Amino acid sequence: QFDPIDGEIRIDDKPLPTVNIEEFRKQTGVVPQEVFLFSDSIRNNVKFGLSSDQDADDNDVKNVLKTAHVWHNIEEFKQGLDTVLGERGVNLSGGQKQRVSIARALIRKPKFLILDDCLSAVDTETEEIILENIKGQIEKNTTLIVSHRVSSIRNADHILVLDNGRKTEEGSHEELLAKKGVYADMYTKQLLEDAEKGKEEE
Repeated sequence: QFDPIDGEIRIDDKPLPTVNIEEFRKQTGVVPQEVFLFSDSIRNNVKFGLSSDQDADDNDVKNVLKTAHVWHNIEEFKQGLDTVLGERGVNLSGGQKQRVSIARALIRKPKFLILDDCLSAVDTETEEIILENIKGQIEKNTTLIVSHRVSSIRNADHILVLDNGRKTEEGSHEELLAKKGVYADMYTKQLLEDAEKGKEEE
């Protein structure tokens, strides 16, 4: 969306100015932090993610909803895929909205998937299921995950830690833990919080 002020962006080792951006965007799936769903059927909300030259049948829609771990909720609705969502998806929980939005991105079969803090409204167990389900997609292509949760990004090949818009640390999960810096502190703090939540639920 923006040209870099410093350095350069390369895609498949090609400088960005030499890449056909319109074509590249067609191969990109984005799940924003703020989910927007239309007052339309669940089917059409998911298929809205398709490019003009793509098509999908109900099985394709169900499969991406299963991958996003939300189909088991939707099939309980009397109308199934024909269920019309209220304005901005008000008859779905925050986590369900996020998962429908993930399905919308996945149906594009993107080569570059951006998950922008889109798992914040789901519990860690559901988050793990979704990340495991999209593992094949992640391993075949490039995925950029933005998150405040270490659990979302700990399996990434490369992690950048940002503080006030500046990179403070980078490396793999194990390398960052060994540095005992900001990332390690966040990880320890979140482990303790999860342990406390577990006790409360018991």
